[in-house]
Amino acid sequence: MSGIENTIIARLERNGEHFEVLVDPQKGFDYKTGARRDFSNVLAFEEVFKDAKKGERATAKALEKAFGTGDPVAAGKIILEKGELQLTTEQKRKAIVDKRARVIALVARVAVDPRTKAPHPAQRIENAMEQAKVHIDAMKTAEEQVEGVIEQLREILPISTENLKMEIIIPAQYAGRAYGALKEYGMSGEEWRGDGSFRCVCSFPAGMQGEFYDKLNKMTAGSVQTKTL
Repeated sequence: MSGIENTIIARLERNGEHFEVLVDPQKGFDYKTGARRDFSNVLAFEEVFKDAKKGERATAKALEKAFGTGDPVAAGKIILEKGELQLTTEQKRKAIVDKRARVIALVARVAVDPRTKAPHPAQRIENAMEQAKVHIDAMKTAEEQVEGVIEQLREILPISTENLKMEIIIPAQYAGRAYGALKEYGMSGEEWRGDGSFRCVCSFPAGMQGEFYDKLNKMTAGSVQTKTL
């Protein structure tokens, strides 16, 4: 089959049958990971196979039984969404590198060293991940994996994911500007006071404390009042 060398395979087992489709490597990866919503032109061939490398096509009857449709494009969409996508070596390497970096950043953002109440440095997190032999899944988002990674890191690092709860008072001249930013930090108990100042309570992961203070101090010229609850 011409052009097969420029494709990757998505495969799915259903009702005891094996189904495969050939997809464009980049478009298929983007669609599978949610970066692309449009399914048009994702399939390299509008065919569903029992064995793509051998060119053995699945019958319309088999598609109808497994997917409720004999349309190969509709069936192919289900195969890509629900099945396993065979990435190229370079795609897999890049995805793992990118997601590992994102996981490290997320761990530093949502977790702290309970001894110091400060985030662990990125290099320390990376070293601990190596020591714990953390596996990064190329097909899952970093956000989907970070909780499991933190659990593995507990065997290596003292680590806490507790939330901070803080009372915030913003002077009147900065209240409007700061309001939108505070919504990103679990804002509740909002109160506009008689002098025009704004009071609220924010709840967020302890690892974000430094980022939180930096942002508020910049927006209020250091005049924000905070109190840990």
